Amino acid sequence: MASAPAALALSHTALNPGAVHTATQGIRLDLSWVDYLMLIIYFAVVIGIGLIARKRVKSSVDFFLSGRSMPAWITGLAFVSANLGATEILGMAANGAQIGMSTLHYYLIGAVPAMVFLGLVMMPFYYASKVRSVPEFMLRRFGKAPHLVNSLAFAVSNVLIAGINLFAMALVIEAMLGWSQWVAILVSAAFVLVYITLGGLSSAIYNEVMQFFVIIAGLVPLTIVGLNRVHGWNGLVDALNKTESAKLLHTWVGTGFGDESNPIGANWLAIVLGLGFVLSFGYWTTNFTEVQRAFSAKNMSAARRTPLIGAFPKLLIPFIVVIPGLIGAATIGNLLADPDSGVTYNEVIPKLMQMYLPTGVLGIAVTGLMASFMAGMAANVSSFNTVFTWDIWQRYIKKDMPDEHYLKVGRWVTVIGVIIGVGTAFIAAGAQNIMTYMQTLFSFFNAPLFGVFILGLLWKRMTPKAALWSYIAGIIAPTIVFIAYQVSVANKAPIFATATSETLYGAIISFATVLVFAVVISLVTKPKPVSELTGLVYGVGKIDVTKDHVAGDTKWYRSPALLGTVALAGCVALYLPFL
Repeated sequence: MASAPAALALSHTALNPGAVHTATQGIRLDLSWVDYLMLIIYFAVVIGIGLIARKRVKSSVDFFLSGRSMPAWITGLAFVSANLGATEILGMAANGAQIGMSTLHYYLIGAVPAMVFLGLVMMPFYYASKVRSVPEFMLRRFGKAPHLVNSLAFAVSNVLIAGINLFAMALVIEAMLGWSQWVAILVSAAFVLVYITLGGLSSAIYNEVMQFFVIIAGLVPLTIVGLNRVHGWNGLVDALNKTESAKLLHTWVGTGFGDESNPIGANWLAIVLGLGFVLSFGYWTTNFTEVQRAFSAKNMSAARRTPLIGAFPKLLIPFIVVIPGLIGAATIGNLLADPDSGVTYNEVIPKLMQMYLPTGVLGIAVTGLMASFMAGMAANVSSFNTVFTWDIWQRYIKKDMPDEHYLKVGRWVTVIGVIIGVGTAFIAAGAQNIMTYMQTLFSFFNAPLFGVFILGLLWKRMTPKAALWSYIAGIIAPTIVFIAYQVSVANKAPIFATATSETLYGAIISFATVLVFAVVISLVTKPKPVSELTGLVYGVGKIDVTKDHVAGDTKWYRSPALLGTVALAGCVALYLPFL
């Protein structure tokens, strides 16, 4: 995984002599009865929401897409909350400690622009076509073979990612109670299984909205207390400037060609293309885990505004995730850089909670962490059961069955998905930085899918055979790059500066492979008739984005174009202090 910055060596003693013992012992959160009470109340509310949502589930559409009835503000908050899982909280905090403010790239070019693109450009195609999943859009555009491969690949990637969130939940339970990791994983899985099986996507979405506010309430105090302990932002900067970790305070320094001294280990072009374009757009526009929330919106306007509304809280998340990572670099950097300390980058947030948070506040923070992991895993499981039931089971195994059959299958698939997630959690446990592990999966699965989608959306000449074989080639290419990198690391001659940079170059190679294979194969194979591409390809037919407007949708402050422009301006503004 990504190599540590050269010297995260400022001792905790230098900033807080009274906390030396805490900083050097293992992670065990000392919760009081007040803290446990908060957790118990939270879990009771989660299950209660599941029970209430169950009463509203009358059909498979209710279970998998909330009956397409959700307002934009609900789906918008659920959209961003679904992403606030382990990779966001533990992973981005790990990145904050490991690569510093370069982590802003994951938000400012690696998320918000793609969310804007989804809302303004791709959502009209998705929603107007009335597809029930992203793989189903692949079916409409390219036919059965690409659809089946996409559905299977999505199912595999989702249970792997679900394992990451499950592992993170277990990590916190292990720290709280001292349970063994496998027991903590099983207990964590049980809670997610209950409320998703009960209420389906509605349960997931309503819980995600609640979890969003719980996450914020849990992490804001950690950021405030942590900054106070290092004497504010200026104190944090001074602390990092006393070590080689000063480079953690910049985003674009050391990204020139021939000067790839930034912590990511890649030049600006690789960062912009690999992260800002391929990985970002691949995740936010073709990953059904996210897009499913917009599919559940009540009309086209709400569906388009879903990712745009989500973009605004996304701009604020770095303040409660990346900054604690930097605090960790300044205070326990010596432990993080020492492989024998028992503290990994993934554990920065729990370690800071152990060191700094008092009774009551600790309960809020732990509840926020648990909420984030449950939101992330629930998002993975709810999208997995949708794709498996509709795109695999209904399409290829059991056709034309009563709706009750698919509703029952969806619930059983939820159980199966969680069980598989338990297994993949142990794979995630072997990753030093779960964000890098996640990006590796994205380079395998999302990058080639985005290449197929964007070319198929813009070029009506692209053929079904081109989609199939370019997609497969796009999966194989980054896999070869990853294996080559691992071999080079084992031989102590790495071909990329860091594991993070490998994912960027792997994604670029995947995308380029898709384009080359797709163009060549399209030119020698037969495309679908233009009459079958209406509403599926840009310029073929017209999509009316206003026909299902309701009162209020035309108000100026609900304009998707305005929301998107303001969000992009926010990206520029947040970059300026950290250039």
